[in-house]
Amino acid sequence: MVEISTSAVRAAPPSGLSGGIGARSDGKAALRVVKRGLDVSLVLIATLALLPLLLTITLVLLASQGRPLFYRHKRVGKDGRAFFCFKFRTMAVNADDVLRRHLATNPEARAEWEQTRKLQKDPRVTLLGQALRKSSVDELPQFVNVLRGEMSLVGPRPIVQDEVRYYGAQIQQYYKVRPGLTGLWQIGGRNDVSYGRRVQLDAEYVSNWSLLGDLSIMAKTVPAVLRAKGCY
Repeated sequence: MVEISTSAVRAAPPSGLSGGIGARSDGKAALRVVKRGLDVSLVLIATLALLPLLLTITLVLLASQGRPLFYRHKRVGKDGRAFFCFKFRTMAVNADDVLRRHLATNPEARAEWEQTRKLQKDPRVTLLGQALRKSSVDELPQFVNVLRGEMSLVGPRPIVQDEVRYYGAQIQQYYKVRPGLTGLWQIGGRNDVSYGRRVQLDAEYVSNWSLLGDLSIMAKTVPAVLRAKGCY
């Protein structure tokens, strides 16, 4: 069972561009509009810049493992609304059956799954999928989620419904924002970080949000991806 402290995270006092993205003031509402505009602008620029890479990945996936090229999974978004999160497909087509059989016959894997909702040695992931995950490029299709307003470039990573219970009282913090392509968890070690610490990082991000903070997280994401720490 995951142990998570549900004590409130202190919000930093409003100042300049900070003070929490969940704040209701007109000033913070204006900054949220700026954040949204930044999301759309940067995603469009990144899509054009990465178009050759996206096309190459699409062709390699098509040739090596066929259709479907993309995987969509129901996640929990802002205000608790469900949405489908997109990724390049990195798993076998019958991934759910593979996972079910693996957990039924492997107690250690089941314990790891119940603790983190992740497996370091995931039997569902294809060889090509491992490479895509290691480099995090499997998540590039989430540009579509950003453009649709379901996600942001920076924020807590989207969770599934089964993970809501792990957040305790802090789930209300998570609900205040759009999930992000990157965030404090990504630059802080990802899967090497305990789930309880992940929850704390999400709550801290929401309480202390600022535009400058978002830009800092984006800048730190590139070296974090290159290090591939905690990526599996």
